[in-house]
Amino acid sequence: MNYWVRVLLLISCILPALVECKVRRYKFHVVAKNISRLCSSKSIVTVNGEFPGPTLYAREDDTVLVRVVNKVNHNITIHWHGIRQLRTGWADGPAYVTQCPILPGHSYVYNFTITGQRGTLLWHAHVNWLRSTVHGAIVILPKRGVPYPFPKPDEELVLVLGEWWKSDTEAIINEALKSGMAPNVSDSHTINGFPGKVSNCSNQEVYNLPVESGKSYLLRIINAALNEELFFKIANHKLTIVEVDATYVKPFEIETIVIAPGQTTNVLLKANQKSGKYLVAASPFMDAPVAVDNLTATATLHYSGLTLSNTPTFLTTPPPKNSTENANNFLNSLRGLNSKTYPVNLPLKIDHSLYFTIGLGLQPCPSCKAANGSRVVAAVNNVTFVMPTTALLQAHYFNIGGVFTTDFPPNPPFFFNFTGSGPKNLNTDSGTKVYRLKFNETVQLVMQDTGILTLENHPVHLHGFNFFVIGSGLGNYNSTIDSKNFNLVDPVERNTVGVPAGGWVAIRFRADNPGVWFMHCHLEIHTTWGLKMAFLVDNGQGPKQSLIPPPKDLPKC
Repeated sequence: MNYWVRVLLLISCILPALVECKVRRYKFHVVAKNISRLCSSKSIVTVNGEFPGPTLYAREDDTVLVRVVNKVNHNITIHWHGIRQLRTGWADGPAYVTQCPILPGHSYVYNFTITGQRGTLLWHAHVNWLRSTVHGAIVILPKRGVPYPFPKPDEELVLVLGEWWKSDTEAIINEALKSGMAPNVSDSHTINGFPGKVSNCSNQEVYNLPVESGKSYLLRIINAALNEELFFKIANHKLTIVEVDATYVKPFEIETIVIAPGQTTNVLLKANQKSGKYLVAASPFMDAPVAVDNLTATATLHYSGLTLSNTPTFLTTPPPKNSTENANNFLNSLRGLNSKTYPVNLPLKIDHSLYFTIGLGLQPCPSCKAANGSRVVAAVNNVTFVMPTTALLQAHYFNIGGVFTTDFPPNPPFFFNFTGSGPKNLNTDSGTKVYRLKFNETVQLVMQDTGILTLENHPVHLHGFNFFVIGSGLGNYNSTIDSKNFNLVDPVERNTVGVPAGGWVAIRFRADNPGVWFMHCHLEIHTTWGLKMAFLVDNGQGPKQSLIPPPKDLPKC
């Protein structure tokens, strides 16, 4: 094939707006790069030298091939957060769950097809704390000729919210694990990699969003932060919510959204204000007595034709960090679109009714002098998950014994006032336990926050599935009373949901995807501490209901 023909074909696969393309190929080179922020520089791990990393574009039903080449001295994996990975668990990415890490100097091709999904998702590293800088957007366009179920915007923009540490994040978590204490919080939040004017050091580190008066914009907003939920708002502009986690919702208008790590939200913005500059703010949400980075990341939305340096900025006041009211105002407004084209396919018959407690605990640690001989851990149903050294999916597929057990408890080992002060014994058990499901069985899962050590909101992400959020509330879940208020008509569909501080959330999903699927808190410190488990879904009947064989280049442990 002629060289220039090959080049044009490659370009056409990368730029989906130009032509239809069934297979999209990307190269992700994991490399170190020096970056300066907040008056200091450090070397960070990046993809292709970009922070945030490159946006991956595709259309619904496309097959995506991403060759990840590891050129740093860290093990690496990439998770395609929210992609269903139907029968392709080998491409899901969490280290020691669906694959062993890609070693330095090695590569791996992630191969998956996007089935029945369109919208905004994200990709990020899924080993240690490398996703602090190794992350980027996934934009899935509808099939060619299929319109959005909302007014078509004039333009689209991607906004990736994150965090910045002056220190090396791997050193920060290693020191925390050594001491048994919580790690240091970040030094600033970021919008598309820039903190904004948060100190005398960062006057030039401001992301600018140019808009043109009279036009409408689809903002694809992603929270790629490690440990913090964020409020997002734009001065003097209202946001029309049209999608969360790559699923359409009934549109509604609001000033402030809340977005947890791993979540995405698409909003329509009308450039209908007078010409000027308007502050864009991303600030922390934490309604529990837990330390957070209090700095608000800022960007500037500016109308075209302005001289930026001489134009005053219209300001906005972020909500108080503990504003549960603002958070609930947004979350309680979310409803599935439930149209003829995009119905809410909620399971009504339930095969497994599960009740998981989510929270913190302690384990003995004689060397942890700073924590008085104990270390903080996290647990689901009092089980602190221990990561194996052989990937769970490999152990399942090849029948390798001794890696995990299938006795993850469907209920807490004992009941008490979960949102109260907790029992006297704060210790947790440890184990590599999974919960086993038959293909196509249905699950109702209630996740309950606990007050052991502290109440806290936990954004929980389930790999391999979308789920329906059918209810939530404060206090201890009461199955007799609370189930009567479940939304079984138009619940929102997500892949990551917040378990409220001092409360509970109920979700439902159908186990129609064979493999081993991680479920964990998307606050990275809680995942590190053990707030994680996995569902093992058996094959169904025939090849179309079975996990495909592993690829030949699957990394070895």
